[in-house]
Amino acid sequence: MGNRHSRPKPDHLAPKLRQVREFLGLNLEGMAHALKRAKKSPPTKASIYRFERGEREPSLLVLLEYARIAAISVEVLIDDDLELPRRFQSARQK
Repeated sequence: MGNRHSRPKPDHLAPKLRQVREFLGLNLEGMAHALKRAKKSPPTKASIYRFERGEREPSLLVLLEYARIAAISVEVLIDDDLELPRRFQSARQK
């Protein structure tokens, strides 16, 4: 049996998730509330904190909700070769 943690993980996912939340003007609790549409496993604010620190990865359903809320492709979140749209980067500099 292989190690379940052996699959490659995106290096830039955690900061992208934080940028999305900050762009939306939400705190951790607000983001948790916004992500409740991921009905099977909605994240808590503690989970979101761990996602943004790279300590845990969100489920595919949670990533889908992040993308829907931010009006971007899931691919942009997951692919390290793709950057978030410029509007997210300008929100980070405020």
